[in-house]
Amino acid sequence: MAIARPSLRTGAHALHAILLSFPIALFSGALLSDIAYLRTAEIQWTNFSAWLIAFALVFGGLVAAWALVSLVIGYRDARRDGRITYFAVLAAMWVLGLINAFKHSQDAWSSVGALGLILSVLCTLLALAAGVLLHAGLTTREIAR
Repeated sequence: MAIARPSLRTGAHALHAILLSFPIALFSGALLSDIAYLRTAEIQWTNFSAWLIAFALVFGGLVAAWALVSLVIGYRDARRDGRITYFAVLAAMWVLGLINAFKHSQDAWSSVGALGLILSVLCTLLALAAGVLLHAGLTTREIAR
């Protein structure tokens, strides 16, 4: 019986999935700290949110760049539409995250408020949607042996 070895493509896909897990966790954490701030009015929660959003943008940028390169390389592939959708979701997540970071850089109540919370919810939902798209197999193709 032969031992199945993971290919380079499988390893790269796993690394991409690991990188995507960071924006999912970080945007979710920022949403939870926004909710904590709105319930307690403790200013430190907004600082946590700002840092979580900043790190989510760093990792989200890496994931979006990877998705763009994958889109350009495999543009004539049968899974082009899935890759375009995936990249569009990542781009929207990153742009809204950047707006959210600017919003969270304001002082006190105005840093979160209704708009900051809505932006955090949207970023979290877009990050989760990107995770679903990636793991649903819409961006990768199977190679038969």
